[in-house]
Amino acid sequence: MEFKSNGKLLLTGEYLVLDGAKALALPTQFGQSLIVEKIDKPIISWESYNETHAIWFQDVFSISAIFSDSIKSDNQVSERLIQIFKSIKQLNPNFLDSDIGYNIKTTQDFNRTWGLGTSSTLINNLASWANVDAYELLELTFGGSGYDIACAQSDSAIIYQLTENKPNVTEVKFKPYFRDHIYFVYLNQKQNSRDGIKTYKAFKGDLTQPIKDINAITEALITCNDIESFDRLITAHEEIIAKIIGQKPIKNLLFSDFKGAIKSLGAWGGDFVMVTSEKNPEVYFKSKGYKTIIPYSQMIKA
Repeated sequence: MEFKSNGKLLLTGEYLVLDGAKALALPTQFGQSLIVEKIDKPIISWESYNETHAIWFQDVFSISAIFSDSIKSDNQVSERLIQIFKSIKQLNPNFLDSDIGYNIKTTQDFNRTWGLGTSSTLINNLASWANVDAYELLELTFGGSGYDIACAQSDSAIIYQLTENKPNVTEVKFKPYFRDHIYFVYLNQKQNSRDGIKTYKAFKGDLTQPIKDINAITEALITCNDIESFDRLITAHEEIIAKIIGQKPIKNLLFSDFKGAIKSLGAWGGDFVMVTSEKNPEVYFKSKGYKTIIPYSQMIKA
């Protein structure tokens, strides 16, 4: 059996999506696959391969030991997988409830440090295999709003919104005429979204108006027909979030002399930013030490 899930980028609504804001999210062409083969031993033999087809993680788990709490590991990845197996068992008591075992192979076609959804694509693939709800499995393991699960399952842009803490996913058409002028630049460091969420949760102000403003920006971006309006919208979005989390927008912080707009995607301070530019901005960003610049057409699915 083989399962595949898309990576993700959150264009609007970062942080505020946790409190019901409408978020525009895009599935990426990059993703992760999971291949499962039955074996006649009650073990899980796990191998994870990176984008160069090299093994970056492998381990063997005794199924009985996983659920008897007799298995411990100093490896953080192994410990996380054990937690995921146990969480799946909560959702599906019949999971791994036989004398057979499995060879499991995962392969992601993007660099794990990029923040495109190593965890969410894994959770969605495992949920598909184990026949459990991926959103519930995410909540028991990594947490978060769930927009990344929605991207893992969708092949088009989506509006994602939590309504009474339940995911509401609407597929939308998002193909700006000027998409050839949109690029994604990696900031050379992976950002832990859980740390960013902690900072956001410390905000004590009223979010009613910021959520209304972000919702309006999200809706406007979907139908935006010119790059000038697009730039104004994403710059306004940056200013709203900056006030809430008490951080400077990334353009002000690192790229104040750049001729174009720049927007953080997801948790601020790492991973990718979205850049608009009339001409290819590779020379500018490479001169500042940022060598991963991916055009819209090579990053975004559909």
